[in-house]
Formats: sequence, C-alpha cells, structure tokens
Amino acid sequence: MTAVETTSAPEAVVPADGSRYLRGPFAPVRDEVTAFDLEVIEGRIPSELEGRYLRNGPNPVSDPDPSTYHWFMGSGMVHGIRLRDGRAEWYRNRWVRSPGVAAELGEPAPENPWADDQVFSANTNVIGHAGRTLALVEAGSPPIEMSYELETARISDLDGTLPKAFSAHPKRNPLTGELHVATYWWGWGNQLQYLIVGTDGAVRTAVDVPLPGAPMVHDIAITEHWAILFDLPCTFDLDVAATGSFPYRWNPEYGARIGLLPIDGSGEARWFEIEPCYVYHPLNAYEQADGKVVLDAVRHPSTMATDVNGPNEGPPTLDRWTLDPTTGRATETRLDDHSQEFPRHDERLLGREHRYGYGAGFEGGNGAIVMGQALKHDLGAGTVSMHDYGPGRTTGEVVFIPASADAAEDDGWLMSLVHDATTDSSELVILHSQDFTGAPVARVALPQRVPLGFHGNWVPDTVTFPEG
Repeated sequence: MTAVETTSAPEAVVPADGSRYLRGPFAPVRDEVTAFDLEVIEGRIPSELEGRYLRNGPNPVSDPDPSTYHWFMGSGMVHGIRLRDGRAEWYRNRWVRSPGVAAELGEPAPENPWADDQVFSANTNVIGHAGRTLALVEAGSPPIEMSYELETARISDLDGTLPKAFSAHPKRNPLTGELHVATYWWGWGNQLQYLIVGTDGAVRTAVDVPLPGAPMVHDIAITEHWAILFDLPCTFDLDVAATGSFPYRWNPEYGARIGLLPIDGSGEARWFEIEPCYVYHPLNAYEQADGKVVLDAVRHPSTMATDVNGPNEGPPTLDRWTLDPTTGRATETRLDDHSQEFPRHDERLLGREHRYGYGAGFEGGNGAIVMGQALKHDLGAGTVSMHDYGPGRTTGEVVFIPASADAAEDDGWLMSLVHDATTDSSELVILHSQDFTGAPVARVALPQRVPLGFHGNWVPDTVTFPEG
C-alpha cells in the first residue's frame, strides 16, 4: 500500500472538555490521503464488484467551538475505495470544497452559481446520478459535484434547474431512474419543496408543499403512486440559530404527521396524524392490494430535546406505520426493539414490498454513540440476525449490493467502514447477506482512520438502472 499524495490542514487541538462528537471514533482526521493497491487482510474481494464505495461525513477543517459544535455541522469529507478485478485499487479522502472550506484550505473557491452564504460543505451523503458524483446535505444548501477521483468540481445548480435547496436523501425510483426529493430551508418559512430530478440530472418538477411550521425534514420515502413526506416536531428556532448552534430543537407541541403526495407532484398532500416522534431514515415503503400504504422506518422518541449536539435520545427502534387513505388514520406497530439506525435494503425494491432490511446497532450511553453490530431483518420470518465485528470494533452504515441484476433479494454483499479502537484504524468490510453472521467475505485495510460519519453508497462503474 503506497500513499502518494498528502494534503494537511492546520493541526487541530480539541479541548479536554470538548464535545463528545470531536473525540474517539468521531475525531476528525487532518490529512487528505491517496493510496493505491490496498491490502486485503482477510478473504477475497468479489471480482463482480467494479466501482466505488463512497462515504460522506463531518470532518471539521479547522477547530470548531466545542460549546456549540454539533455532529451535523462539521465540514464534509468524502472517503472512497475503488474496487476492480478483485482488487482495491485506491483509497482517497477529500474535503468537500464549499467556498468556506476552500478559503480555510487556502485554495480558490470552486465554480459557484449561488451566493456564497447559500452554500455550506455537504457532509451527509454522496451519490452517483446522471454520470455525476454529488455530495449532499440538507437545510438550504445545493449539491456539490465531485470528480471520479473525489476532487471538488463545482457547486451545482443541476444545470440551472434547481430552485434552491436540495436534500441529503433523494430516493431513486428503480423503475424510472429518477430522483424524488423533499427539501427545506428556514428562509422559506412554513413549507417544504418536493422535487423530481430526471435521468439527465435536471429538475423536471418542483412543488411547494405548505406546512404549519418549519420542521427539519431529513428524508423521504416513495411507493408506486405516492411520495411520503414527514412533518415532525423538530423545528427551526431563530433564537438558537443566533447563538451559532444547530438551529433545530424538539417542539412536541408542534404535532407529528406523515403525508401522502401523488408521486408526480400533482394535487395536494394528505396528512395522517401520528404520535410525536422523529424519523431520520425510512427503511422502505410500499402499497398493499387494498390501497393502504406501509412505511417501515427507524423511530426516535425525540431528537434535539436533551442532547442538542447529536441524535442521542434513543433507543431508536424499527417501527411500521400503516396509512389508510379510506379512513385517514395511521396505525403504528413495533417491528424490532433493538436500538438501531441507518436502515438500508435492496434498492431494486425501493417503493415495493421488501422482505429483508439491514441496519447498524445504535447504542447511546453517557453521550457516546456506539454501533458495534450490524442487523439483518427477515420481516417475512419475523427474525433478526446480528453480525458482531469483534471487541472494540464499530461499523458505520451497511450498504447492500445485489450479486447480479436478477439475484434474489438477499443474494448480495454488504459493505461498511469498520473502526478498530484497539489499533485506531479502519477497514472496508464486505459481508455476504446470505452468510450474515459468518466471517467477512473480505477485509480491506485503509491507510488512515475514517471518522464515524453518515451515509454512503456503492456507485458501480456500469449502471444497471435507467440513467441519463
């Protein structure tokens, strides 16, 4: 393994009483590294895997104030591993250059069609769409386009078609290849905006959806006929924003609703009242033959109520809401009591009935979040399996990649980045979903630790869904 290029930021010093989200597995790394021919320390990388595993997360480029730092607010850094012919050809990590991050690194600002104050470093997700690599965040900032090798190319307005805000969690319809997006921005006031992005990478539909307030809207779900929207009681607080802290707080008086909007954006949303909670991430949703809509999602009892520096008010559990358009009522059931987050599934079935789902254990204690195990849900059998990565080892989000275009729903690989606290090192770990509790298919050593972060995806070099 040979590192051929390193770019460093100024040395950071985290105070002894600094935020828990700046220490241990969360601690930022200071270098951008390029490494080739990564060592496979166990097993064999499947030769069928040709593409990039990409993962985004917060990595402050300079010292944040630990009294106000929030896990969601750090500068974005994308980590990537390129696989081909059974080899891990390279690893790269790069800060996502917003104008502010570029200035702190002493670099020219990237091409930017927006006013600088509209753009902050995209730190939450990274996807491939229409031949582009896009780093994503929410709350009013646009996507930031990166090259195949993860250099920042430009701040994107999707070829002049994006009205303003984007989202960390677009959902790609496997039947059309289009993205469905729920966006928000405090400056809009009481609304969110629903977007459809075509396979050419341009916004073709933008619909304003009125709301009674200004909630944080992290994700969206879709079915064959519906976009599923969240209007939940974590809302914008101007007084908190003025302090420089994360500007959303738990607001139980606001109420909680799930909305059904026709997936083409026509008509008005129909809202279903639910018990107060917060949903960062749905697993999936689908329609039953009787017209009822099933939504499986990770339910937090609250967020930003007692821990205002991160989502640590668990246990978050896997729950199911069934929305009945005939009666206008929602019913809620618990699918699994294990504390968990980052739900994923076989996205060939996005919006259609699924049997299997995956997640990461999400244990909070004394303010520290630990994700020591991966979970596999068999919703048909009603069982849960666990993969334990070993003592001192924690996983990030687990991403499913089908073994082939026509493989069975659970015939594929699961990728995640795993941190080993005993060596303060990180690996790319590949499991097979049909041998979930068994030994990894492969473990790939990375040249430096990857801080615990948010979301990533497998971006194949050969695209098997509609693409522009």
